[in-house]
Amino acid sequence: MLIDSHCHLNLSDQNIEQLVSFAEKQGIDAILNVSVDMDSFPDILATATTYENVFASVGVHPNTEEANPVTESALIEAAQHDKVIAIGETGLDYHYNQGDMDWQHERFRVHIRAAKACNKPLIIHCREAPADVIRILQEENAQTCGGVMHCFVEDMDTAQAAMDLGFYISFSGIVTFKNAKALQAVAKQVPQDRILVETDAPWLAPTPYRGKPNQPAYVLHVAKFLADLRGEDFETLAKATTNNFFRLFKPPTVSIR
Repeated sequence: MLIDSHCHLNLSDQNIEQLVSFAEKQGIDAILNVSVDMDSFPDILATATTYENVFASVGVHPNTEEANPVTESALIEAAQHDKVIAIGETGLDYHYNQGDMDWQHERFRVHIRAAKACNKPLIIHCREAPADVIRILQEENAQTCGGVMHCFVEDMDTAQAAMDLGFYISFSGIVTFKNAKALQAVAKQVPQDRILVETDAPWLAPTPYRGKPNQPAYVLHVAKFLADLRGEDFETLAKATTNNFFRLFKPPTVSIR
């Protein structure tokens, strides 16, 4: 009973059918395949409709260069499909983008407004921009739709501010890295009813696969590491993260083994 709450199947060089099949064999009951641009969204949705326990989001990553600005109406329309269970990933990234960030802020706000309009949670990307991410979420009243801070790498103050808005905190393979002591300290403090696990595949493979292509099956290693780190039984953590996923994303029927 485990779910990969964030990956990019359609960006992997590996065969999608094999990735999904291997994940199922490893006990991964569902996969959220996350959108990064509108051009590839039809492929994201096609993958979700092909596999019973694969779901989709719709959104434009803050680092994606789009020929046309993404609109609230386009996001809402795409989110009407029952396999689309979230808006994003969206957010802010100041690592690769510098200077005037107004365009990125506006794109972020468009996603938040769409999520509120269609009552689906947000998937938030935050890199070197925690203060502005939290500020914009607050200004846009994002607590009315909620969401998740995906691939979380920030401090506990940021985690708490997000949780105060009803957001969940998702940990990727980064938390397993030896140099991630500060993040591991945060992971110990996040309440059990607010934790999610993810791979962000095909990137950020957890130990012992660091440096290799990542895949949804490897979320097992993230969950096992977190359980040990927090002094919790693995089955308890796996059940908690699965329940959190259902509570947040409210997917259609999933076959849980």
